[in-house]
Amino acid sequence: MSKERRVLIIVQNLPVPLDRRVWLECQALVAAGYGVSVICPRGDRPEDCSSFEVLDGVNIHRYGGTPKAEGVVGFFYEFAYCWLVSLFLAIRVYRREGFQVIQGCNPPDTFWALALLFRPLGVKYVFDQHDMCPEVYQARFERPSRLLFAALKRLERWSYRSADQVIVTNAIEREIALQRGGRDGADVTVVRNAPLSDRFVRGASHPELKRGRTYLCCYLGVMGPQDGVDIAIRAADVIVHKLGRSDVSFALMGFGDSFDDLRALVEELDVGDYVELTGRADDTMIGQYLSTADVGLVPDPPTAFNDISSMNKTVEYMAFTLPLVAFDLRETRATAGAAGVYVGGNDPAAFADAVVALLDDPDRRAEMGGRGREKLVRELAWEHQADAYVHVYDRVYDRAR
Repeated sequence: MSKERRVLIIVQNLPVPLDRRVWLECQALVAAGYGVSVICPRGDRPEDCSSFEVLDGVNIHRYGGTPKAEGVVGFFYEFAYCWLVSLFLAIRVYRREGFQVIQGCNPPDTFWALALLFRPLGVKYVFDQHDMCPEVYQARFERPSRLLFAALKRLERWSYRSADQVIVTNAIEREIALQRGGRDGADVTVVRNAPLSDRFVRGASHPELKRGRTYLCCYLGVMGPQDGVDIAIRAADVIVHKLGRSDVSFALMGFGDSFDDLRALVEELDVGDYVELTGRADDTMIGQYLSTADVGLVPDPPTAFNDISSMNKTVEYMAFTLPLVAFDLRETRATAGAAGVYVGGNDPAAFADAVVALLDDPDRRAEMGGRGREKLVRELAWEHQADAYVHVYDRVYDRAR
């Protein structure tokens, strides 16, 4: 096994490098002199399909055949399958490449158990908490089981307590780690979701993306039951059919469990001429659309999960000097500040009114967009987060020595 300082990162939600947070983490570790291996699922893009590749110094091991989860039973089956495949690959990576630390990226909150099997070999565990799994479960299912919710909280607690270091995405999640996880403050580090400020920059506009209209509103992100993309579509319906606005186009970029249902909703509400569902978006598409857009949409409804979550799209809109309209969520307000308009409740009509009012005020849009970009560059961008992330590993290795 290599004597080099090596880290194994395990992620289940997305392939790498499509998972932008994980890929930035990998690059930060490589730049700091660490060797990095990644285990993740395959994607449906050609560049995410290979079972193994070395990309920018990172060894990426991908597995296929991930079952599509439907309902609670389906999700548990998916977690079990991915856990077992990840364990098999981790053993192979340990024998061939070596590692002294495993970083488990949730969801699910189960990789602590995989890391525990390597603990007799001196391997440390870093828990990188992307989402609060108990709250995700509550947000996704209409009738959540109390028993399953309690089980998820127990898994979360074990993830916290088995970790040598915990990484969270914002200050609210840090407080939860201290309270629910019983962790010491010195062992919990905030590493925010944020792009590199010099990579996500507003460029040339592409007027054709507005499809002959004056304004373009964009959504960028995952399209699951908890993400509120259906609210954005219903707001578009209000803007077009009730407010009589024919000068606004909507581009919804992303994919997820709800994609087919959202496409059906567009047809049901007869807004297909105004609402475009682009599907998965690469960096080129994101840059073109967000450089052309007038307003960014954050339609995540008020839930216990959304209230404390750091949305990638929020900071990505800010990077492109875009003002945003969002429901009044604590963490979204803390992140965007003066770059956002915040709507109470979860009413599509109220959301639509806020969008139209912002579109009709170009001076306000320009001021809000400028403030958002300034805040991103000054304190939120990845270059400010990378040092905190690498210092987590420096502490782990210092303690090991």
